[in-house]
Amino acid sequence: MSAQQEAAGGSPAPVVTLTFVGSRAETEEATSRLPVASQAALRQFSLERMTGYGVDYADAVELRARVVEGEDWRSAATELADACLRRVEGTAGDVAPPTRVTYLRRASALLRMSQMMMLSDTAERRAIFARAAEVYAQAAEPGGDRERVTIETGRGPLTGWLVPACDTPVGSAVLIGGVEGWAMDFDSLGEALAARGVDTLLLDGPGQGETRLTHGHYLTARWPDAYERAVDFLDERSPGRPIAFVGNSMGGSVAMAVAAQDVRIRACVDNGGIHAPWLVPPTMGTFFSKMVAACGTEDPDRAVDVWKTVTPLADGPNAGYPLLVVHGGADPMVSMDLARILLQGAPTDDKRMVVFSDGNHCVYNHKLDRDTLVADWTTARLRGLPSPEIAK
Repeated sequence: MSAQQEAAGGSPAPVVTLTFVGSRAETEEATSRLPVASQAALRQFSLERMTGYGVDYADAVELRARVVEGEDWRSAATELADACLRRVEGTAGDVAPPTRVTYLRRASALLRMSQMMMLSDTAERRAIFARAAEVYAQAAEPGGDRERVTIETGRGPLTGWLVPACDTPVGSAVLIGGVEGWAMDFDSLGEALAARGVDTLLLDGPGQGETRLTHGHYLTARWPDAYERAVDFLDERSPGRPIAFVGNSMGGSVAMAVAAQDVRIRACVDNGGIHAPWLVPPTMGTFFSKMVAACGTEDPDRAVDVWKTVTPLADGPNAGYPLLVVHGGADPMVSMDLARILLQGAPTDDKRMVVFSDGNHCVYNHKLDRDTLVADWTTARLRGLPSPEIAK
């Protein structure tokens, strides 16, 4: 209806207002009155980190605003996830598939974010994560662009998501997260690899994600056997195809440790790992607690003994593998000195490090550039080409 028709006495044009809390100033005065857990969540999960894990920017802003206003982190994230789900649930035939996928993936990311501050593997946490995975699976149905896979091992199943190459495959890759931030959280990197012809297994390794929360498969001293089975899975699926291993945060340390021992690994990327994971001190608070929890124990000493078996600088039959180290120059967890120790000590001469000068941990604040760098380098090395030039 035109403005002229409305003025002539017709019914007014409908106006729909979508209401949000909106951005809130996170001043010291505003946050100091919040519960300690809320302060910790706001501190640990910045906007960049949240969007790095797949949370939509608007959802991340709204979640933080609600917490600043006094809502509990878990409740606020879950309510936002439910709002996304209400847009698509029960209306499969009425919502365009791209819209359905968008809201399902937003909901899954929010559900995953809701359990980030939970340190114990309670029934509630398991239920939240299982729901997040189920919603993620629903989002994959319309396009069929990934599938959930289960890999049996001697100590319990591994769960992951296989993102097939978009074109003629040139290789395969295992991609893992770290102590927090798991397979689904790094799917943008998996998608970047798949777009370049690399079948990518987004894997929850021992002590991670569904592997841990659904199947009770924790990190133990036998963890190398599980990753060997994951590499077996890709090798059996496409015999003889070159394989890469990409690890984020502490997963980067795991990736390097695997790469040196398995001759099938033709390229390795460490994004945010350290040379000696067992040296993380208890003073690192919740992060150290999460390292302990990944081992399925409440005994810090026992957990440290397990982490001592993750040896990224150890020599092995695959010494000399191509290595890319990605580092954030402003990483509050891994200093430049630690990154250099990792680089220099790696058992290969075919290595380089790329530093994002203002990058945070895992370079979440340069997500697209990071994903492009890792995917281009990995694809080149799997194809037997030298490291591509990095434009400054």
